[in-house]
Amino acid sequence: MSEKISGPCTLEELRQMKGRTDWDRLAREGDFEGEDDFEVDWSTARLVIPEPKKAVSLRIDPDVLDFFPSQGKGYQTRMNAVLRAYMEAKKAG
Repeated sequence: MSEKISGPCTLEELRQMKGRTDWDRLAREGDFEGEDDFEVDWSTARLVIPEPKKAVSLRIDPDVLDFFPSQGKGYQTRMNAVLRAYMEAKKAG
């Protein structure tokens, strides 16, 4: 939406806001009919709880530290993914 909501609004105010949904495209495409193609056998599913992350103190070059947050939200997760990829590549080779 182009409008910013800064507090409570009425249903009528919400209806007057311009949305970004392309209603014409949705009408042309019709309903999704592939629900049956995605059946899952939940009897074999198992719950996997990820291990909690560990907080560390790490010395990083300023340009590296500036780069990751500049890429947006979730930069610590991306840093972890880069380190994991390096670790897995070293283990494999």
